[in-house]
Parts: sequence; C-alpha cells; structure tokens
Amino acid sequence: MPQNYVFMTDSDSDLYYRIADERNIQVIKMPYAIDGVEYYDDNGRSGGTHEFFQRMRQGAVPVTSALNTDNYLEAFEPILESGKDILFIAFSSKMSATLESARKAREMLLQKYPERKLLICDTMRISGPMSLLVIRAHDMYLAGASMEEIAAWVEQNRFRFQAWMTVDDLVYLKRGGRVSSTSAFFASVLDIKPILCVGRSGKIDPAEKVQGRKKALKTLIDMTAHYIEEPEKQEILIMQADVPEEAERLKAQLLARIPGIKSIRLQDVGPVIGAHCGPGTIAVCFYGKEIDI
Repeated sequence: MPQNYVFMTDSDSDLYYRIADERNIQVIKMPYAIDGVEYYDDNGRSGGTHEFFQRMRQGAVPVTSALNTDNYLEAFEPILESGKDILFIAFSSKMSATLESARKAREMLLQKYPERKLLICDTMRISGPMSLLVIRAHDMYLAGASMEEIAAWVEQNRFRFQAWMTVDDLVYLKRGGRVSSTSAFFASVLDIKPILCVGRSGKIDPAEKVQGRKKALKTLIDMTAHYIEEPEKQEILIMQADVPEEAERLKAQLLARIPGIKSIRLQDVGPVIGAHCGPGTIAVCFYGKEIDI
C-alpha cells in the first residue's frame, strides 16, 4: 500500500543517484563552488569526480555553503500543498547551519498547512554512514512503517552507522580549520596519517594517528573488524576520493580479514564532502556496535 508521506533526504548522504532513482527517494541537492562557479551535488549523476579532485590537486580550492530557508520552502511546500506529509532524513546538524534553515522552513509551513506533518530527523551522520542509514530507513518505509516509527528508529540507531577514514594530505582539513597549520606541517614531514571517524559528536573526529598510509589502511580494517555486527547480512561501503585502485585493494583485504561479508560496494566521495577532506581520502562505512568515541 502506498505511504501517505514522502521520504526525503539530502545529497550530503552521498546516496548514489542510481539507488535514489530505483527507490524513488527525493534528494535535496547541496551547493558547492569551484573556481568561482556554483554547482549542486547530484550524487554522481553527472560524473566528473575524477576531474574535481584533479583540480584540487592542481590548487583549486572548492567551497561549500549552507542552504537557506527559502531553499527548503521550495523543496517542501509543493509536497505539503499536494496533501502529503514529509519525513526528511537530514545530515548532521553539528556540521552545518543548514538544518536550522530546514527547521525554520518547517515552522513556517506548518503554520500555513496545520493539517500536515513534517518530521525532520537529524542523523548526526554524513556521507557513507548516512547513506547506509537512509537505505535501511527506506526499507522500513517500503515495509509500511509510519514516519514516527522511522524517526524513532533513526534516533535510536544512528550511532551504529560508522565511517572510519584516513586522508592523504592534511592541507585540506587545515583549510577547514579542523587541524592547525603546525600539525599539518609536521604530519607531512613525518608521514603521519590521521584516523578519523564520524563520532557521537556528530562531527568528523580524530581517533588516533599512525605513521604511513599502509598502517592507516590497516587501522581502518582493524576498526571495522572491532565494531561491525552481522557482516553476513550487510553491505559495506568503501568511499574513495580518486584512489580507485587503493579502494580495490582495501576491499580484498577486508574480505580476507572478515569472512562472510555479504557485499562490499565502492563509491566515489562526492564533491561537497570531498571539498573538505581532499583527494586520497578513503573510508570504510558499515553498521555495527554503537560507536563509543
């Protein structure tokens, strides 16, 4: 039976466009600009991620920006006006002010359409782990769950969707103010690689530091093995920023370390996320025990 509400998310989920199309999930696109030209992230539909990261390697500095209230009014109002309710699964409120704009739009619209409902779920996640969460939440939607049931499930389970990642060059995190210039300099000299995670803070948090890329990738596998639950029932997502061969090697190593994984899918990091982490970023995303960092 068709649901009486619309299931929506945003492109900071990095939900691959073909999956969104197959499931008929509406996706609000997030903006970014490079070399002064603004684009909207379409989660791979237009391709071009290799060229995007190549431009970063050549010195281009992409920037991202938050959507405003009018953007969300434009996305939400036609649905409410048509007589449907909305469940909006949003990326972490701790990484941008854009969710506040969505909430303001919600207040305005519910005054105009008091008979309608518009629930906004703060996933406290972004990119790969959010994508996996969205897919599971949409499975519930397809099975007939109410928007309230899905919203409660998201709040109860969001910290079980994890991403463990490393970056190739701290210069991109330095630009975003996530590490100091001094730390970035000494990390470069000493070949120090950070291990990062999407933590309970709802942000990308440092977990530890290791020396060398090889050790960093091994640590991602170690963390996955420690936290993952029921690997035989789930798809692991490897997000990579223009390092496809390395991602393939990481996939093989994961399959060797954790026998019985149902599947592993490789996907490009999108430009909005990639603008902050840079080329060479690689992450393992999965469902597991609640993260305790």
